[in-house]
Amino acid sequence: MKIICVIPAYNEEKNIQGVIRNVLPFVNELVVVDDGSIDNTGKLANQEKATVLKHTVNRGQGAALRTGTQYAIRQDADIIVHFDADGQFLPSDINTTVAPILKGEADIVFGSRFMTNNNDLEKEKRMPILKKVFIMPLARMVNNLFFKVALTDPQSGFRVFSKKAAERINWHQDGMAHCSEILFASHQTGLPIKEVPITVIYNSFGQKFSGGLKILKDLFISKLIN
Repeated sequence: MKIICVIPAYNEEKNIQGVIRNVLPFVNELVVVDDGSIDNTGKLANQEKATVLKHTVNRGQGAALRTGTQYAIRQDADIIVHFDADGQFLPSDINTTVAPILKGEADIVFGSRFMTNNNDLEKEKRMPILKKVFIMPLARMVNNLFFKVALTDPQSGFRVFSKKAAERINWHQDGMAHCSEILFASHQTGLPIKEVPITVIYNSFGQKFSGGLKILKDLFISKLIN
């Protein structure tokens, strides 16, 4: 069973080597997509046992994931993992997210920061109040209303696809709104989907409030166009 992990990275020179070294024991191949970084992200990734793909300009996380996923499909991966470069996800949770696919319970698995696990109290303390009471509930509402997909964590960057699912799922959003587009595309495949709890170690808490609003704006525009 060939598992390939795709990590989009933009200006992550402080984290990328540690993330690569910690993730490698859980996968067969690790692909870093250097999304036009202006620091040493690509150079440092090349020093590790990782395949490094490079965008000449910063195109966005959605575009980087698309590049890496297409590469993994060409390499005949059986399972493709999406994983962040900032060091906040636990590599050991790859086993947790891959397990439902290995057991034949699902073809698509999303890691949730908001399902019950031992880190819940810490998450509540660290999460900015505006994100907790506005951005995340609104993101869930948008996904439920427009995309007919109900998950506890619609903006999670930790997701896993079987080969069959990866070949059927396409997204066009280059920025952070790709998360909801991937959810919708996953639902459209008709393949079984499962959500599992993951643990997050917060160095910071993702995009700012203004970034969350931009994601919602992109989702509304995408829905109107399509």
